[in-house]
Amino acid sequence: MKKAGILGGGQLGRMLLQAAANYPVETYVMEKDADCPAAHLCHHFTKGDITSFEDVYQFGKALDAITIEIESVNLEALEKLEAEGVKVYPTPAALKIIKNKIRQKEFYRHHEIPTSDFVITHNLETLNEHLHLLPAVHKLSEGGYDGKGVQVINDSTAIPLGFNAPAVLEKQVNIKKEISLILAVSNTAEIKMYAPVDMVFDQRLNLLSHQLSPAELPEKVEWKAEAIAIKLIKALNSPGIFAVEMFVDQNDNVLVNETAPRVHNSGHHSIEACYSSQFDMLWRIMLNYPLGNTDNILPAAIVNLIGEEGNSGPAVYTGLEEVLKMDNVFVHIYGKKETKPGRKMGHVTIISKEKQDLLYKANLIKRLMKVEAEK
Repeated sequence: MKKAGILGGGQLGRMLLQAAANYPVETYVMEKDADCPAAHLCHHFTKGDITSFEDVYQFGKALDAITIEIESVNLEALEKLEAEGVKVYPTPAALKIIKNKIRQKEFYRHHEIPTSDFVITHNLETLNEHLHLLPAVHKLSEGGYDGKGVQVINDSTAIPLGFNAPAVLEKQVNIKKEISLILAVSNTAEIKMYAPVDMVFDQRLNLLSHQLSPAELPEKVEWKAEAIAIKLIKALNSPGIFAVEMFVDQNDNVLVNETAPRVHNSGHHSIEACYSSQFDMLWRIMLNYPLGNTDNILPAAIVNLIGEEGNSGPAVYTGLEEVLKMDNVFVHIYGKKETKPGRKMGHVTIISKEKQDLLYKANLIKRLMKVEAEK
């Protein structure tokens, strides 16, 4: 039986382990917190720091395969493990490009992959030389996630809000839609793609409101998005699961925003809505089985469960019973003991033939279900 490890024990690790139960595999997880969401679902748990060379190397050296659930892992240890014959998903070479926003944007430029105009900035001072790009988005080269390490700079008065560290300054795109495409790549470079997902944002809160799959796109725009995503993934030259997040602008141009080299929030609907979920698919790849079927069984929507403002402490899920009474609705709670404002605590997937039904239920769930702190 193969031994496979996951670096990181959050909700992505948890959902990967739920899918691993269907396969002959011995699972290993490493995370600092022994109480993390994935800890009790794996066969072997190691307490360790995924950014430490020694911890990652010692964890991985007896494994057949290893994957990540967050980009901020020790790359040098993964390179050494790969050199010693451990299969790493994605490859350290692909991860090296993606985990650094500067390298990622330069990779797009080098491979002629459409992306928004950008310049590299090394400190705050440099921003004054690029006022022509404003309004723009400033992104830290490393360490940002879920909106952290990202700052909108509309005009020169906002420059002090930027980062005094290596970063990318990207010209803002006049966005019509944000979409995501998830692709699976086998060890023999076979590619399968899930239907595009519409990522619908709440402009008021600047937060993801809900997701719809498949995305409603004109056929030509969908073809363009798929062609760009395939070109990008082929250039990365790595097996694994990849999420390519894209903007569609007002003129129907498709631009790559970012790529994630792992299972991704925009693919969570695939657990119920697709024949082979993104999590099932990654096990097929890591264990060298045939790729699964990415088709949608039914259209789907996802509502993320986010910690309420002003609530920090042991998590309580209000409205859970009402939501569980609804047909074709699936609740996923991530097992995080503590909630805090804006923290991802779970998601709810809705499947239905009717778009109106998906939207009605998504809005109802947002009103009904809250993640609050114990009073």
